[in-house]
Amino acid sequence: MTFKALFAAALLVMMAPVAFADHATTAQEAYQEAMDKMMKEMQKPMSGDADKDYAMMMISHHQGAIDMSEAELKYGKNETLRAMAQKVIDAQTKEIKELKDWQAAHP
Repeated sequence: MTFKALFAAALLVMMAPVAFADHATTAQEAYQEAMDKMMKEMQKPMSGDADKDYAMMMISHHQGAIDMSEAELKYGKNETLRAMAQKVIDAQTKEIKELKDWQAAHP
C-alpha cells in the first residue's frame, strides 16, 4: 500500500464519526456522534478577531445542539423534552442564519 493510500485510509478512519453521523442506531451513538462532530468543527483555526471567532464557534456550537435535539426527537419518549428539543432546533436554526448573515457582511 502506498503512503497516499495509507494516508487516505487514516483520514477516513479519523473522520468516520463525522462522515457517518446519520448512521447511529441508538440515542447514545447519535449523541456521541453529534458531540464529536461539534468538537471537530470547533477546532478550526481562529482568526484572532474576537467577533469573527465568536460567530464561527457559535455556529458549530448551535449545530451541535441541533444535532443532539434531532437525536432526542428520534429516540426520546418524554414529551416535555421532545418539545424542548424542537424549541432548540427552531431557535438555534434562526441564530445560525443570523450568525452566517453577520459573517457574510464581515468577510
